Amino acid sequence: MSLENIQEESAAERHPAALEERVHWAGGASKPQSNVVAFKFGGSSLLGADRMLHAAGLVLAARRASSVTVVVSAMKGLTDHLLSIARALADGRLAPARREAELVLDTHLDVLHDLQLSAPDDLRVRRELQLLGRDLLHEVPARGSVAAGAELFDRLASFGERFSARLFAAALEKSGVSAVPVTSSDFVLTCDTFRDAQPHLEQTKQRGREVLLPLLEAGIVPVVTGFIGATPDGRITTLGRNSSDFSGAIIAHVVDADELVIWTDVDGIFTANPHESAEARLLHELSYDEARALAASGAKVLHAKVLPLAAETRMVVWVRNTFNPQARGTRIGLPRVRQHPATAPMQKSQHGGAA
Repeated sequence: MSLENIQEESAAERHPAALEERVHWAGGASKPQSNVVAFKFGGSSLLGADRMLHAAGLVLAARRASSVTVVVSAMKGLTDHLLSIARALADGRLAPARREAELVLDTHLDVLHDLQLSAPDDLRVRRELQLLGRDLLHEVPARGSVAAGAELFDRLASFGERFSARLFAAALEKSGVSAVPVTSSDFVLTCDTFRDAQPHLEQTKQRGREVLLPLLEAGIVPVVTGFIGATPDGRITTLGRNSSDFSGAIIAHVVDADELVIWTDVDGIFTANPHESAEARLLHELSYDEARALAASGAKVLHAKVLPLAAETRMVVWVRNTFNPQARGTRIGLPRVRQHPATAPMQKSQHGGAA
């Protein structure tokens, strides 16, 4: 497959100001909800068209009560494929790297086909994916030599989230939710420690609000790429492996979300790995300190940087199961005041779970 002859660029990615045009294209302004919630979907939640449409249904339900910002991971396994391309380039194995890059593009085009969009939408999204594919193949030449340093690893790794954001925005549109993909490197400002970059939070918040708030005010769901940022001079960075949870917390901080819901493939946080221990018990409520203590003891809770940011901003974090949304999940936040059942008002969480 050759895409070198494609000359156009994706305006929404290259020029953040072009998002204003997409606002009007996606249906114009509507009254924003007073509550703001951030949803982060992991790679297993987005693996294929059926799962994307299922996740889109969760967003559709949440929008009845809240404005929603979505942060997406790459589809499960895609980041590993992209990093294997980088390693092949570092070893001088250009032909296998090229074949793997074409396979990455074909995988996402297959998901687009399975989404069964209307003809105009399919054509538009296919063009966006092909443009990204052209950029990916530009990083993987058929001949010559490649300087395969940490910068290249980050540029290649970023493509998984960038493909995913376009496909999930399309799934939302098919489900009746106005949405646009947003590349986080347009506003997540980081240092230049490639493969483990640290975000500059206040500058990121200021820049991010200029991009995201107009979309939320227009009733449009931004679908933001997790995992990636950029240096002040525009070089793409990543926040480290498995950092999309941290990206979710950053984006939630940018839009002043009341809650961050991390949608994954387990019912919440357990006292032990439920796949390994019959004694594992689901924890429904954790304070920030309790969650930190669990993490310090070796339990897999959240990315290490999520809890400090959540505690600092008093953001409530939920861990819930995409495939079992009826389950309440685990709530992490400030301890709630207990009221006598006879006087306690009925409450409903903004993301649809029991409070």
